[in-house]
Amino acid sequence: MNLKYFRLLVALLLVNLLNAQNFKGKIVSENTKEALSGAHIQVKEGEATYTNMHGEFQMHLKQTGQKIIISFMGFETKEIQVSPSDEIMVISLHEAPIQIQGVLVTGHIKNDPAFTMESNDYVKKIVQPRNVADLFADVNGFSLIKRGNYAIDPSYRATQYEQLNVQFDGGTKVMHACPNRMDPITTHVNPEEIEKIEIIKGPYTVRYGATFGGVVNMVTQKPSAKDFGSSGQINAGYESNGGSMVSSAKIQQVTSKYDIGGTVGYRVFGNYKDGDGTEIPSAFRSLEYGFIAGYNFSEKQRLQVNWRQSYGRDVLHAGLPMDTDEDNSSMLSLDYGLTGMDGLVKDITAKAYYSYVDHIMSNTNRPSFMMTEALSEIDATTAGGKMEFKLVPNNRLSLYTGLDVLHIARDGARTRLVKRNMMGPLPMPMEFVDKVWQDSYINDLGVFTESKYLITSNTIWTAGMRYDNVTSEIKDPESDFAALYPDLDKRTEHNISATTSLKYAPTTEFIMEVAYGRGVRSANMIERVINHFTVGQDPFEYIGNPNLDAEVNNQFELGFKGKLPFSDTHTNSFNYSTSFYYSVYENYIVPIIDESQTRKFMPANEPVNPKVFRNLDNAYKTGFELMAGLDFWTNFNFNTQLAYVYAKNKDLNESLPLVPPLTTRIRLGYETEKFWANANYTITSKQEDIAPSFGEQVTPGYEVLDIRLGVIPIKNVSLGVAVLNLFDATYNNHLNFTFNNQADFGRVPINDPGRNFSAFLQYKF
Repeated sequence: MNLKYFRLLVALLLVNLLNAQNFKGKIVSENTKEALSGAHIQVKEGEATYTNMHGEFQMHLKQTGQKIIISFMGFETKEIQVSPSDEIMVISLHEAPIQIQGVLVTGHIKNDPAFTMESNDYVKKIVQPRNVADLFADVNGFSLIKRGNYAIDPSYRATQYEQLNVQFDGGTKVMHACPNRMDPITTHVNPEEIEKIEIIKGPYTVRYGATFGGVVNMVTQKPSAKDFGSSGQINAGYESNGGSMVSSAKIQQVTSKYDIGGTVGYRVFGNYKDGDGTEIPSAFRSLEYGFIAGYNFSEKQRLQVNWRQSYGRDVLHAGLPMDTDEDNSSMLSLDYGLTGMDGLVKDITAKAYYSYVDHIMSNTNRPSFMMTEALSEIDATTAGGKMEFKLVPNNRLSLYTGLDVLHIARDGARTRLVKRNMMGPLPMPMEFVDKVWQDSYINDLGVFTESKYLITSNTIWTAGMRYDNVTSEIKDPESDFAALYPDLDKRTEHNISATTSLKYAPTTEFIMEVAYGRGVRSANMIERVINHFTVGQDPFEYIGNPNLDAEVNNQFELGFKGKLPFSDTHTNSFNYSTSFYYSVYENYIVPIIDESQTRKFMPANEPVNPKVFRNLDNAYKTGFELMAGLDFWTNFNFNTQLAYVYAKNKDLNESLPLVPPLTTRIRLGYETEKFWANANYTITSKQEDIAPSFGEQVTPGYEVLDIRLGVIPIKNVSLGVAVLNLFDATYNNHLNFTFNNQADFGRVPINDPGRNFSAFLQYKF
């Protein structure tokens, strides 16, 4: 009897040995070499498994070898033949973007909270971007704040300016010098350099600096193994409305040890006409160039330096009181990475950057020049850095911890030569000098820790906390500002941010997430130190408040995204996604009319009482984004998107300012390897929910149709044409500024361009 049991035990052990795991693999991104946790591996007609936090997996194969199928959302599915081996096989997956609205959506959405990635495919857009902000024009949930054709800011879910954490390459920042934001961060980099735009939809991470409404990370192009050798490209484009021309070039040399490259871009834009044929002052010239060099000490260690300069000249701002004579910026960044180490610490990344903006503006071409000549010479310095460590205590847990610093300093003055007053010409013009920024600075030192825990093979929990020590000082205040705030001194704030989210991906074709974030933002420099300048969309003078409390965004979000294939090849499928969010604001910062104060400049003009920045007690925001699309007949795709935001200022019983209306985008496209075509139809609803205290007006709804065609006639050459605003509609977006200090216009919103024919040519070598 004992012998029978012994034989049975031996048989079971043999069966177990025969079926033991005899193949080990690791799945990584082809582009970034980052391990892909949660990737699905299926033995053809056999077992299936998922990768762990390190992208690793094990499975049993037949001794003769078998085919395995690897899939991961946002990447191309890969099928390869493998055989049993004692070595770990590294398998790379290629990103597989899905074209939506002329923008490509991809990314590591399984690992990052409320994450979307937008790739910049400007060849197929056929539209020459004025600056980087134009790349957001068709992204669901985004709107543009326009003061003309040059000074354009992105707005996402009714958060804008410093409420959005906008940066380049994971942390580099360039802050504007002009108090009217003639030179936002989006004007300081060549749009053709931007490879992709990463978006975190709310305060759902603590790793990229203090974040209130979301993170927008614009990633510049970097060389990969497929670029080995010398290569480059030349681009040229033309737009009929304004007679605008764009040209750019790129060249690079890439080896396994080092890479070096450079880019240059030149733009000349004329005044465009709206749908009624009215010419809008919007011309500008700009030149940008950049240099990048990287050195690979090993496969795991890299050092990279990036240098950029941009120059804007003769920029007309229809919605601002002055025009830009010169806008010069320089930016230097240094990045270091050491990845894939053994032991507890897996990765170390470090960044340092410095930028300087020199801005000159005047009213030479404005009606006010008859009475007063005004010239402002101002500058802004931004410097900072970041160091982050990735720790992996076990196969389920990854920790990201580190610190970052940000220094912003601004100074400069406006010189006014008063030539006339209400009585007539002055016998001797009088000169006055106004301190624009009062020699101020803001320093932010942040410390953060964020964890990602793999609860199961398809469920990830993210949690993080951040502390910011914010120091600010006004070193050279105007006498009236010092009288208004007699206790001016160096100030220190202590801000705590936190986030937690749960992401569930039961299959490679469905993902669901619930998230909460507490984002905290200290007041920006305009809100703190501006002194009787007109910096809003209305004619009020604005006064800063150095005693403002930091505003807080408590945001909740529920979202899901999926794909339902109609065929085994996945070429025909139904794609869908949605996000629902709700924000409760604390200490929301808004400008409010202060009847105890009076106008300082041109005191006889209306309005007499200026606005002073204050904290609101009761405000909230809610909204959603929806997307549904079909890929059919192999090369066709149909897509529709909706975005809606509702925000309430309960203290003043009105909407919060700069809230875009319901926007619907419908797109039909056809694409093959050498030809593409699409029609984009945008329906923007009437916006009646406005903020009268902000000077907002009811904005009518409008509809715009754009048609784009492109072809690759010969190898390395791409040609495209487009008709934008095909029906020549006359319209203005709700977020557009009104005309300001213009001879031929009253204070009405700036209209967008009418019909516009566009052409684009690219040659790669």
